[in-house]
Amino acid sequence: MKNFVICLLIVIFLILNESFAQKVSLPVWYIVQVNIKNLSDLNYLEQQGYSVDSFDGKYARVYIPETALEKLQSEGFELQVIGTDPLPYLEKTPSGYHNYAELTQFLQDLTSTYPNLTRLISLGQSVQGRELWAIHISDNPNIEEDEPEFKYISTIHGDEPVGTELCLFFAEYLLQNYSTNTRIKNVVDEVSIWIVPLMNPDGREMVTRRNANSVDLNRSFPNYPTDFDTFYYDGGNLSIETREPEIQHIMRWSLEHNFSLSANFHTGALVVNYPYDNDGGPSGVEAPTPDDALMKWIATQYAVHNLSMYNSTQFPGGITNGAAWYVITGGMQDWNYRFTGCIEMTIELFNTKFPAGSWIPTIWNNNRESMLSYLECVLRGVRGLVYDRKTGEPVWTKVLVQGNAQPVFSHPRVGNYHRLLLPGTYNLAFTATGYIPYRVNGVEVIDGWATRRDVPLSDGDINVDGKVDDEDVDLAVRVILGITPIEVDIDIDGNGLGASDIQAIINQSLSMPIAIFPE
Repeated sequence: MKNFVICLLIVIFLILNESFAQKVSLPVWYIVQVNIKNLSDLNYLEQQGYSVDSFDGKYARVYIPETALEKLQSEGFELQVIGTDPLPYLEKTPSGYHNYAELTQFLQDLTSTYPNLTRLISLGQSVQGRELWAIHISDNPNIEEDEPEFKYISTIHGDEPVGTELCLFFAEYLLQNYSTNTRIKNVVDEVSIWIVPLMNPDGREMVTRRNANSVDLNRSFPNYPTDFDTFYYDGGNLSIETREPEIQHIMRWSLEHNFSLSANFHTGALVVNYPYDNDGGPSGVEAPTPDDALMKWIATQYAVHNLSMYNSTQFPGGITNGAAWYVITGGMQDWNYRFTGCIEMTIELFNTKFPAGSWIPTIWNNNRESMLSYLECVLRGVRGLVYDRKTGEPVWTKVLVQGNAQPVFSHPRVGNYHRLLLPGTYNLAFTATGYIPYRVNGVEVIDGWATRRDVPLSDGDINVDGKVDDEDVDLAVRVILGITPIEVDIDIDGNGLGASDIQAIINQSLSMPIAIFPE
């Protein structure tokens, strides 16, 4: 019996010791307040591998390793230690917050209660083996449909868990009101909604910004142009295997889908931050994307419903361009936009990073309408299906807007595309390897739900003999001149503007480049 007790005590000690080791295994970093006398100092701090967390125009909050404190002081920086990371308190989850186990149970209960509207999957495991849960909310959660895809992600920084709670509330809010609220039923029926409430579960459990490998995940996504210089569709380098596990899972999942709009939640400020975070320029200077006006409008749809955010004295209208605030390298939102074509924004929910749980209901009330309005933005613009004219099969396609360098892409398995646009008139082009570019001119986008334009792509093989050659060109000419009647099964619309222009078919037969937007 004595030996049994001793063995039991040893097992308990080892379990407790392992748990304790997980809590204290990370090296301690300092959280410092730095007096910024020149905006170039912000760039320097990021370039040194430190994490600038916020900047109010005079002081920056920065995470630095212990060894950097003396170094920065010797370089003339005026700084003050205001905290440590990991946080030395919160040994258990404070009231108002869910820890990892409670979050898991919450999501499982939701999917059990609403099995026809939800699907819960793990995107993969964290460094310490915790699941990165993603809940899919849709009227047909197990079917890929012709509808835009949307995602909310939270707590990439483990010491900023407010967004986790809002994501849980938002999922529950959609599901509880689906059958009684027509507005919510519309978004659930028309949008494929994904929510990842806790991207950094290890960091959340240890109450640290970093993951269990002491890495800031929001400085660890591939950076343009050093890690990639073109879109995923065009063969951009993924370099997934070199990333942290949590980054790998989010990247693979994002690339398996066709997200049109996204946001990730943080705390430590109160603002909607839109791309670019980094275009090679310095902090404090605007880094506009080709969709700058659109992004400002979408950001405002979130901020305007949160009065504290919208009335900010630091950020007019509650929004800011990322680089105009401060530049970061390796951020998630820039990677999403530059590599996958998905517009993503970083939403700072509260000035305190980890407020008392008693604040959560107020923060939820301040953001509920904002979260729903932001989600509804994904239903605007132009949408449709891209398919092979002969087979009807979906085609993975690049979608271009004349005068805008930023493409989006159709879903490779479904064929649907969704191009977010402000109201106006646009010329669109659709290109895919092996197909003749298809152009649609004068598309009217209204101030409301998306205009629909389905797109049949032709490979130029109009006589359907398995090759594109002179016979196809001759047949196209004869059809245009009325010598040969148009048959239903003959594909002659070579450029999407009607049969009168055969140059696209001729170029295709000669393997010559075809102008996307001819003069």
